[in-house]
Amino acid sequence: MKKIAVIGTGGTISALGEHRLDFTNYRTGSLTTEEIVNELHEIRDVCEVETSQLENFSSCDITPTHWLPLKEVVTHYLFERNVDGVVITHGTSTMEETAYFLHLTIPTTKPIVIVGAQRPKNVFGSDAELNLIHAIKVALSNDAHRKGVMIVLNGGIHSAREATKVDTYRIDGLSSSDYGFLGMIDADGTVQFYRKPTRKHTVDSPFAKMRVDALPEVAIVYSYAGASGDMIRFLIEQNKVKGIVIAGTGAGKFSSYEKEALIEAVQKGIVVVRSSRLGNGRVVPLREYEPYRFIAGDNLLPQKARILLMLSLKKTSDWTEIQRFFHEC
Repeated sequence: MKKIAVIGTGGTISALGEHRLDFTNYRTGSLTTEEIVNELHEIRDVCEVETSQLENFSSCDITPTHWLPLKEVVTHYLFERNVDGVVITHGTSTMEETAYFLHLTIPTTKPIVIVGAQRPKNVFGSDAELNLIHAIKVALSNDAHRKGVMIVLNGGIHSAREATKVDTYRIDGLSSSDYGFLGMIDADGTVQFYRKPTRKHTVDSPFAKMRVDALPEVAIVYSYAGASGDMIRFLIEQNKVKGIVIAGTGAGKFSSYEKEALIEAVQKGIVVVRSSRLGNGRVVPLREYEPYRFIAGDNLLPQKARILLMLSLKKTSDWTEIQRFFHEC
């Protein structure tokens, strides 16, 4: 029988509501991972499970300092405990960011699945238990190997690179935008894959064998009509950030005032990545920005571009090399 590790970090999947119609004011961290798993005999019937409780709070409080020990725990289970796959329970608010960080940094071909819930376990229409069962089914699937880190929600299997939360409360709150999910857990309980990630990840990632003991500070600035560039200059003056991701309008563009401030940032040694606030489409290199060495963020959402830039800055400060990472990962 295969062995799966289930690592808990909290989120709605660990919550209990005050009553059966409490979809908003429930208390995260009411249940431990062990308690959640032990109530599901359907899991024990198909695999051996080892549980670990790393955190038990809202994913709104997850920071890069939590990603590092999580990476170590996942690596421990994969390589020292030799489990067949890992499932991580996580709040849906930032699960896509945790997933993408692990997608780029863990050198394994085994399945790593992140799962959450949009409704607490004890309310009407809860998705908590079924999502966890589905996540474990994916982690057990032979077809899930070499797919990188995946997120499972509402029967869909999403790649960490493309997945993003798109709804505040509905159970179909996750999307992979233009590219669609990798597969699904169908009504007959089988795991069906229809595509695989093509960008570099896990064993093929340029960051998979890199020692990551701390991450540089990277900020995101949101562009809008009338943006002055003052926020960018504030970040420069603070002298803390090593990179700025600009969530630009349209095709990753921004006001002339922001452009002036971003040029000042580059002159101070801060790496700038152009991304888009739209959620779909690529941000490509543009001739007008070539003299300033702004990185084109491809189709990564700003929060994903931030993670890739953090990791890139651990390897190099050369902007051509960083641009290559954005084309490949």
